[in-house]
Amino acid sequence: MDASGNFQKEIIVRHYPLKYLPAILLSLGLAASASPLEAQDVNLLVDLSGRWKFEIGDDMRRADPGFDDRKWDQIKVPSAWEDQGYPGYDGYAWYRKHFTVQSDWTSRDLLLILGRIDDVDEVYVNGEFIGFNGLFPPAYITAYAADRQYPLPAALLKPGSDNVIAVRVYDQELSGGMIEGRVGLYERKNMLRPDIQLPAVWKFRTGDDLKWKEPSLDDTGWKPVRVPAFWEIQGFKDYDGFGWYRVRFMAPGSLPDNNLVLMLGKIDDFDEAYLNGERIGRTGKMPQRGADVRQSDDFTKLRAYWIPSGLLMPGRENVLAVRVYDMFLHGGIYDGPIGIATRDHYTRYARTIQPAKGWFQDLMESIFH
Repeated sequence: MDASGNFQKEIIVRHYPLKYLPAILLSLGLAASASPLEAQDVNLLVDLSGRWKFEIGDDMRRADPGFDDRKWDQIKVPSAWEDQGYPGYDGYAWYRKHFTVQSDWTSRDLLLILGRIDDVDEVYVNGEFIGFNGLFPPAYITAYAADRQYPLPAALLKPGSDNVIAVRVYDQELSGGMIEGRVGLYERKNMLRPDIQLPAVWKFRTGDDLKWKEPSLDDTGWKPVRVPAFWEIQGFKDYDGFGWYRVRFMAPGSLPDNNLVLMLGKIDDFDEAYLNGERIGRTGKMPQRGADVRQSDDFTKLRAYWIPSGLLMPGRENVLAVRVYDMFLHGGIYDGPIGIATRDHYTRYARTIQPAKGWFQDLMESIFH
């Protein structure tokens, strides 16, 4: 109970070494320290507040867009389910929302915002897993304080047809469900559009071998994944450690050779980027075998690496390889912008997105750095 007499949820962490606790707290604090609607220039496209279909219990078939939810209850979102006919209920439940979009939004940078969800969630759009916060039992970690915001590939939406959002929720105690915040589908208006777009599908594999940076490597057996998107939502759930991404692309000859920046968005947690076999940048320090990994806020940093003159080959196939190390929870290249921009274009964009640090981040850095 806090000073005002309100009960506060305890942050419960299971099955993670204590050395990771500061980083887990930092991650939760960064998510909770500022509303995404305050931190980003966004435009509401579809208001998703109001009545959602709702059913307690757990069944993964409920993520299927064709699942029959006609007999489900309807409850208000956002609001705790305890206030809508489910007093004292703790455990699993599912929400489903049907909506339509009239336009093809392929060129738009979409963000699905679901407010605060108490405690843990997984989100599916038209049957595709797009994001999660917290961890379900038995390795339970609450994320009740985090504002849910999930980048949404516009290609997943079906213009003029029924679209379905399905949200799997687990509540440990006290209030539960999609409890507060603005809920809707938004467009990020200030996202940079690179001068060279990279493909949306890359190759990926777990493990670590520096030979994987070489352009001549045969990666045909690697798994195709969407970029940006956490690797956990693409078949590598609960995986922590090293992973490599690779993508092949053609570069036009019309851009200035000595004035280009590779943008890799945000990566959880550390990375090294190799263009045509040469390392052009890194963020964080890759762990050595047997050494402890220090907690870090590098997962919040925008990756932008200057491309040395002569390295990018115009009119020919180029190979980008990205080595990533993830400590825990989410992992991989998870947010944009992704592509190559002129330095002037990048600089103008960077000046618009300098976020102020939240109080929680300042506190954690003062304690653990």
